[in-house]
Amino acid sequence: MKPLLSQCLIRQINVLLFAFFCSFSCFAQNFPLKPIKIIVPFGPGGIADLTARIVAQKMSTNLGQGVIIENKPSAGGVVATDLVAKSEPDGYTLLLMSNGTAVSANLFHKLPYDTLKDFEPLSTLGFFDIAIVVNESSKYMQFKDLIQAAQANPGKLNVGSINIGSTQNLAAELFKSTANIDVQVVPFNGTPAVITAIRGGQVDAGVEILGPLVPQIKSKAVRLLAVTGNQRSAFFPEVPTVSEMGLKNFIASSWNGLAAPAKTPSAVVNLLNKTINDAVNDPEVKAKLQDIFVEASASSTKDARSLLENDIKRWGNVIDKARIPKQ
Repeated sequence: MKPLLSQCLIRQINVLLFAFFCSFSCFAQNFPLKPIKIIVPFGPGGIADLTARIVAQKMSTNLGQGVIIENKPSAGGVVATDLVAKSEPDGYTLLLMSNGTAVSANLFHKLPYDTLKDFEPLSTLGFFDIAIVVNESSKYMQFKDLIQAAQANPGKLNVGSINIGSTQNLAAELFKSTANIDVQVVPFNGTPAVITAIRGGQVDAGVEILGPLVPQIKSKAVRLLAVTGNQRSAFFPEVPTVSEMGLKNFIASSWNGLAAPAKTPSAVVNLLNKTINDAVNDPEVKAKLQDIFVEASASSTKDARSLLENDIKRWGNVIDKARIPKQ
């Protein structure tokens, strides 16, 4: 009798497993059955918000379902990130990740989520350069002039950025340590304040995202000395990278991407990755992103995770070297 009971039990388990995988497969095949929400950890109107909205609109068209943007700004993006980490892993709640997500993993003593374990990175959306600029009337005509002046006058030059712990601020600290120069990194409360300080001569140079600086550059209010990505900007191809100018290990760029909660079904993850890639690679979407000075760039899920992992390590080293206190 015991073998017969065992066989019956095995059959019941097999039936249950079959039912489970059938329901799982049907769920993935029918996804999405309702609108998808993208939680953006920044306020409306910024580059991250605009990037998400441009891509979301095309995703909505391709999926035949609404893709809604919900802004939840907070220090370090912790509120938005935690909300998504604790959401159902069903593909209906996504996070706009960024290099800021990697920074926050190092900047806080304790987070209510694990940045690597609690998320499934889906794809990048785009990259945007950080620029090193000076006042148009500055005597520093080239990037090397700024370096030489800093070397000749330790502790006397000031470099402006936005608030401590921001990507721009950390890029300024990375510039300082990589070039082995003694300059004062001065934090300001927002990009307009940095631009005002550069134009008014309160700082010798500024490190800021390229997009907001473009009108200033084109009107010849500020001079673009270098960009900090791994290649020249498509918008100013005549301007060298910091790496080209001799700082070989210096690469700092901002990026945006999308992530789902961990344990989201692989079939849903794959569908979302394809949908994001199709949207980002659409010529109309690329053109719209270019208008806000974002270089469209989708990726595999593997590459998106590698980018996040590498940025966590890189910015962690910068924070440690700059002795930025954890919050």
